[in-house]
Amino acid sequence: MKTTPFVLCLALAAMLQAAPPPKEPVEIGTTPQFFIDDHLVDNRWALKQKREMVLRVFHAPVKHAGNPLLSGETGFCSVVKDEQSGMFRMWYQTHAWTGKGPEDESKTQYGIACAESKDGVKWEKPKLGLHEWLGTKENNIVYKGFMNSRASGPQILRLPEADRRGFKYVLAYRTSGAKRGNNGVRVVGSQDGIHWDEKSDTLICQLPSDTLNSIVYDTTRKEYVMFCRAKNRYCIFEGDIFDTGESRRIARVSHPGLWEEWKPVPQAILTPDELDARENFNAFYGMPVRYHAGIYWGALWCFRFNDNIFTEPVFSRDGFDFDRLPDRPKMLPLGEEGSWDDGMTFGSMDWVEMGDEWWYYYSGWDGDHGGKERNAAIGLARGRKEGLVSLRGPRGGGVVVTRLLKWPGGKLMLNADSAKGEIKVRVSDATRKVMPGFDYTDCEPFTGDSTAHEMKWRGQSLDALAGKELRFEFFLREADLFTFRADTSK
Repeated sequence: MKTTPFVLCLALAAMLQAAPPPKEPVEIGTTPQFFIDDHLVDNRWALKQKREMVLRVFHAPVKHAGNPLLSGETGFCSVVKDEQSGMFRMWYQTHAWTGKGPEDESKTQYGIACAESKDGVKWEKPKLGLHEWLGTKENNIVYKGFMNSRASGPQILRLPEADRRGFKYVLAYRTSGAKRGNNGVRVVGSQDGIHWDEKSDTLICQLPSDTLNSIVYDTTRKEYVMFCRAKNRYCIFEGDIFDTGESRRIARVSHPGLWEEWKPVPQAILTPDELDARENFNAFYGMPVRYHAGIYWGALWCFRFNDNIFTEPVFSRDGFDFDRLPDRPKMLPLGEEGSWDDGMTFGSMDWVEMGDEWWYYYSGWDGDHGGKERNAAIGLARGRKEGLVSLRGPRGGGVVVTRLLKWPGGKLMLNADSAKGEIKVRVSDATRKVMPGFDYTDCEPFTGDSTAHEMKWRGQSLDALAGKELRFEFFLREADLFTFRADTSK
């Protein structure tokens, strides 16, 4: 068979980026186990081998019919639901031109505004009277940055309690226009999310990465990681692209502490490839990231310079090698022509859990990046809890066998949809010898749709296998398996 250079390049890239398999038996604890890759998959096959396969499927969140939720001078946003009060807070970037006109970008003013909601759908902009903005304090501006110079690209950080310094909220943002040595990415704390403690405002990275710079805490490596642009060496001096290079790529910086200046330089990790080139999306504008369940969840902003931007899902187990799904599905595609988000969508993985759903807030524009006549707004997309990616069994049925696991005990809980088919589970040992009482014939089939279904075997309890090494063999017939986990609660 003749192999084209294009196919060969893709295959080579896949091999180079493939993360090593985990050491077996894998300690899974009670963390949900996702199928964003084959990290925990030892094998998978369809019963009708010549015609069907067990496939990985992406399930894009569905845009809310009532979008946009918030209009006006909006931008990148970060949303948090207070678990005690049930109230939603949204911090978003806003800006205004204070020069002679939109073309006078040197006079652009950036600040962080706050909106509130009881249900996450209907939002209000409180008049706080804290900061002057366009000649009045009758606004919802909560922060204008260090020395009131600039505040853009807001992100409310998820932190270990020990690193909060007593603050309920910690905000990361970018500033420029301050005195030399003060510009770059900064963090600041607040007790209520409205009044920000300027004395706590700390520079962590003198990097002119002019986008949303996403910071996460890796609980496994015990370090902070920021995803940004490598603006320490690209597009930092005058000249044409031959000399300046292209900065719209994804890089990362890591540091053990948060409230101090990070010394390492950005390391490039994601560059557009051959599939991006097919549609001339030859730049990455940014990538908000969330660290959850041992996985880096990325919302990659694919950019056709200087035109449209859309959001694509990417995933990583180590924060260096990110997997992009083979058919490059869009997490947040552009809206239909003439709609409020037909030019750009800036999504995020900072979902808010709402019962059996994950809610994703995103920023949209009705014009492209290069246009001046465009309007911004903020919308919502809703998806299944833990439901971005599944393994799907075909009509004729298929099997997914896990790697060898160290079972912590408790119940086996599935997030799955088998309403049109069924799921059964066999438990086997390292050599796939079935454990007595845990064969498919002993299993009570699941034929429903649930984010937390307990699998049962007649007369047997998985808790009795606590501490043992085992495999799960999932039989999927017209079913989607999103996650599985151990539930040790009594």
